Amino acid sequence: MAAVKKQIRNSRYYVGGVTNLTRNGFGVYVYPNSFFRYEGEWSKGEKHGHGKLLMKDGSYYEGEFAHGEIEGNGSRFWAKTGVSYSGQFSGGELHGCGVMQKGNGERYKGEFSYGLRDGNGFLLDKDGQTYEGSFHQNKRHGEGQMHYRNGDQYEGGWLLDLQQGHGVMRFGDGSVYEGQWRNNLFNGQGTMIHCSGIIYEGLWTNGRPLGGASKVVIEGGDVLEVFQETPFCVEVQLQTEAGEKATGENGRVLQISTAIRLCDLSLSTTPASLLKMMEDIKETPIPTPFGFQVVSYPLMERAFGSQIFIDTAAPLAVAAVAAKSGSAQADSPLLPEGEWESGSGSDGPPLVGGTPSYLDGKELRGEQNQSGEGESTTITEFFSGVFAGQEEDSTPPPANQRVEEGQAKFKNLLLAPPPHDFIPYQLMDELKRNIKKPSNRAPTDRPVLSQDKNSERRSSTGSCFTSNTKKSSIDSRSVRPGEYVIMVKDVTNPPFQGQTLPPAFALLRLFPAKTKSKNSQTDKTKSALGESLKELDTRRWLTTHCTG
Repeated sequence: MAAVKKQIRNSRYYVGGVTNLTRNGFGVYVYPNSFFRYEGEWSKGEKHGHGKLLMKDGSYYEGEFAHGEIEGNGSRFWAKTGVSYSGQFSGGELHGCGVMQKGNGERYKGEFSYGLRDGNGFLLDKDGQTYEGSFHQNKRHGEGQMHYRNGDQYEGGWLLDLQQGHGVMRFGDGSVYEGQWRNNLFNGQGTMIHCSGIIYEGLWTNGRPLGGASKVVIEGGDVLEVFQETPFCVEVQLQTEAGEKATGENGRVLQISTAIRLCDLSLSTTPASLLKMMEDIKETPIPTPFGFQVVSYPLMERAFGSQIFIDTAAPLAVAAVAAKSGSAQADSPLLPEGEWESGSGSDGPPLVGGTPSYLDGKELRGEQNQSGEGESTTITEFFSGVFAGQEEDSTPPPANQRVEEGQAKFKNLLLAPPPHDFIPYQLMDELKRNIKKPSNRAPTDRPVLSQDKNSERRSSTGSCFTSNTKKSSIDSRSVRPGEYVIMVKDVTNPPFQGQTLPPAFALLRLFPAKTKSKNSQTDKTKSALGESLKELDTRRWLTTHCTG
């Protein structure tokens, strides 16, 4: 009895229309294995017309049939994977145009060929990225556009899911590459316009520019020699790994700066005062390829004519005191010998008479008596104003330069006056004092100046320049001759292809300013000021405006 029931359960059966002993019209047919069940139209014993083929696991097809095969438009659902398809079929396969939706969110709308994406279509993948273009055997192949979820957009050729041939990539950060591709990488001739402003045009290999810059080189060698108060320029070149000029690169941003050597001190032999100075340096020392460390020193761009007040303030103060005291001191530390003596100086045309512009609205104050005691107060106030203003004003650094055809040039550079209480200068001075040998000369051997000379020195310059505080204040604001370091850094932001070039270094040797002869003037501004003061009758001007 059990064997009979099993045979009935596994046997096929049909319920529906019959014509001439063949299934015809609408009917339900259960296949022998009972996994498939068909409900729909029949013709001459074959599934023909509209019908629904159900499977025991929940999957199904509903649509058109022709001569027993799935053919035409229909819908298919796979219960195990959750994939659904709606579109054209041929011979039971997805063939023609249709829409496939997967359970993970992927959706494709386009052409199929025997179950595979083939032809033109639009694909939305599980990550939200979209591709519109040509497919072949389920892969992106031919021309197409890809929109990535990070904002990048690619339009161009594809080969079996890889970017290949000519294409344009517009990156989310604004960068653009147009050129040849191979295996999803820049390969061949191409141009990159980077969001930082860098433009590279040339050959690429495996995503990297073949002639791209790999280092910054300062032209002229490792040592540059310049003179005080003389503007200089620094030319920089970008070079490839082979040492050739990277002419295909434009727009990289370079920054120039200067630094000064930091004294090497031994903990065991260095006085505590020097070690304390070293601790007061807030800046982290910068290593150099020259075997020593440096700290930054201010560099500026020369703006011609903008420093006249600063350059001439001190000479004017000297002239003012000399006029009030009735004499000019020839050995003043700020003026050449004989510059302010009667009949000396340039024979050029005098300036128009009147109050000098750098003293307009400012009175030199201080009580004056016959001994000239008020002159110290006058000059002290004058210099306090000048140098206080200098200390408050920050010196702007030179402007960054963009590379053009692999090179850049920084023009009209000058070492700026050091900041107030510049610790590296103080360290140098302290070291000199520590290593200076004591004098063997007896106190009685010192030369004795005559009373008249001492009196003259006091009356002309002693009251203002013998003050150690003011003299050191002036000296501390001067750029000292010596050896400095030039640094050129790649400050392109964001870095080109995520890579910042290493900085370039060169020694900068600063020599004292050039002089034409022993008695010649070393500064054109001072010369012009001397001529004007001779014509303006300085003594009378000071008497009129500064009395009382």
